[in-house]
Amino acid sequence: MIKRLVNGTWYPEITEDEIRRAAVAENRFSGRISADGSSGFPAAAGRYHLYVCYACPFAHRTLIARKLKNLEHIISISVLDPYWGRADGWTFSDCEGCTPDTANGFRFLHQVYTRANPDYTGRVTVPLLWDKKTGTAVNNESAEIIRMFNSEFNAFGDASIDLYPAQLRQEIDDINGFVQRYVNTGVYRAGFARTQEQYDQAVDELFQALDELELRLGHHPYLVGDQPTEADWRLFPTLVRFDVVYYGALKCNLRRLVDYPNLWRYTRSLYRVPGIADTVHLDHIKRHYYDHYTGIINRMIVPRGPLVEFA
Repeated sequence: MIKRLVNGTWYPEITEDEIRRAAVAENRFSGRISADGSSGFPAAAGRYHLYVCYACPFAHRTLIARKLKNLEHIISISVLDPYWGRADGWTFSDCEGCTPDTANGFRFLHQVYTRANPDYTGRVTVPLLWDKKTGTAVNNESAEIIRMFNSEFNAFGDASIDLYPAQLRQEIDDINGFVQRYVNTGVYRAGFARTQEQYDQAVDELFQALDELELRLGHHPYLVGDQPTEADWRLFPTLVRFDVVYYGALKCNLRRLVDYPNLWRYTRSLYRVPGIADTVHLDHIKRHYYDHYTGIINRMIVPRGPLVEFA
């Protein structure tokens, strides 16, 4: 059973078969902010609002880009409660570190989605980028949001920071694809596997990918180039959560991140970049994964690790 909006109606529990029988296409918001306004969403100070949860690694990417580009005074945020298990899903609460919905005044994120599109069908996810002027959603894809923050707000933020340099774009795109498939989403394929076979394959692919990244970082300080780029900041949110929650809650326990000398050094160096520690909220991360995900993980699956040597 999953949570979904279907034709604008919120379902706290619905099956994939029921969604298919409804025969409606999944929606998403794919607008784009542009510096010159040609996209219909011109970059402007104070116009846009970002909905996030500190626990979500994909929302974390956007918070990092907002911090590095010095856009905190340009783009406002609302922080949702880390517990997603309520019937209404993502909720605005008085949990420590959370904030109200200052853009729309709603209690639940699905209400924000249906304000933008009353017939919305699909998952209700963070991050969500909102246009306060027109009262609609711009985009809910983290990869696209961080590129907008990087390139379209240079008149308002730190134009000296470029997370996606032109000469490195192909290499960044290639490593992004590898990391997204085997690491960013690999931890979830392992944790949410319904069969032992699915779990074993996902864990094998995840740790083979971590092995490859360990070798790569043995020769280079960052994934691409000699300065942190978008590729590093897309990997970092998964790494910073790895030993804290993925190792235990999602059974990604063949090895810990601290067992990889190069990956551990790399993660710590990124954490020490000025401002980044402010985006990491381990209390929200732990509450999210241990309060919610433990109820949807198949306990019949035997974890692959940890590897223990007694002699």
